[in-house]
Amino acid sequence: MIIAFTGAGISKQSNIPTFMERPEVREKLFRSFAISNPKEYNETIKELKNNMNGAKPNDAHYALKEYDIPIITMNIDGLHRLAGSDPLELHGGLPDDDEMDIAYTLYNKPVLYGDPAPNYQKAYELVDSMKNGDVFLVIGASMHTAIAGDLRMVAKSRGAKIIEIQEDAQKNVRKILEELNSKK
Repeated sequence: MIIAFTGAGISKQSNIPTFMERPEVREKLFRSFAISNPKEYNETIKELKNNMNGAKPNDAHYALKEYDIPIITMNIDGLHRLAGSDPLELHGGLPDDDEMDIAYTLYNKPVLYGDPAPNYQKAYELVDSMKNGDVFLVIGASMHTAIAGDLRMVAKSRGAKIIEIQEDAQKNVRKILEELNSKK
């Protein structure tokens, strides 16, 4: 079994900036900020959404779909879905256009720091089902969040091989999947 765990690095080549490149955005993704600064929060979410409008999945997204790889993603950009996959979205998505004025009141659109993350338990369960010889494919996911480190540790404890793709996901994901498939 192969499970993919994706972060912002997989979408970088789809021209979506990462939060590491935009620390001023990360600072505003706290529930406490949304409550105390609703207009500024809504503007931040609108800006995020505008950055993603028109973004298209790249070959890394399509390769995961073509090889039918289960995906756990920290991304809120929706590119896995646009590529045809049904990922487990740890941090939700973005508000619909008609919800933008009330974005500060919404939960899971996206999951904010300080909010419960309803899919974390499902992610732990999926990774915990791995066994010796399985592959945990980490694509463009930093160690910035606790869940990123935790899932790697759970996969390792189950005997899974961890393969990190942190650069040029668009080229390297398909290449690694082809190599793994040829060994079957």
